[in-house]
Amino acid sequence: MRDFKRYKVWEQGHSITLKMYRKTQTFPKSEEFGMKSQMRRAAYSIPSNIAEGCGRESDAELKRFLIISQGSASELEYFLILAKDLEYINEQDYIVLDNEVNRSINNLVNKIKH
Repeated sequence: MRDFKRYKVWEQGHSITLKMYRKTQTFPKSEEFGMKSQMRRAAYSIPSNIAEGCGRESDAELKRFLIISQGSASELEYFLILAKDLEYINEQDYIVLDNEVNRSINNLVNKIKH
């Protein structure tokens, strides 16, 4: 079993999750059960899948959960575009938040053996 907390990509995933919770607090009330909820779910799915993968026995299982994290990062990337276009977040916030985790997950997935 691996310690997920030692992976920089998990730290980044946790960090972006905290940022998403803070940023979505300002979303309109009408988004309470819509985009706000979906963005938070996509965000916390990134570090939670990394943690779950680290709890598995094989590199192949870890890689599978990292790939799931990649999908969640892509989903969050879309929601950030939508939030920017709907003017729920500004351009600067979009630039800072966009794709913060995806590159690190890709690097880690490529290091894991099949």
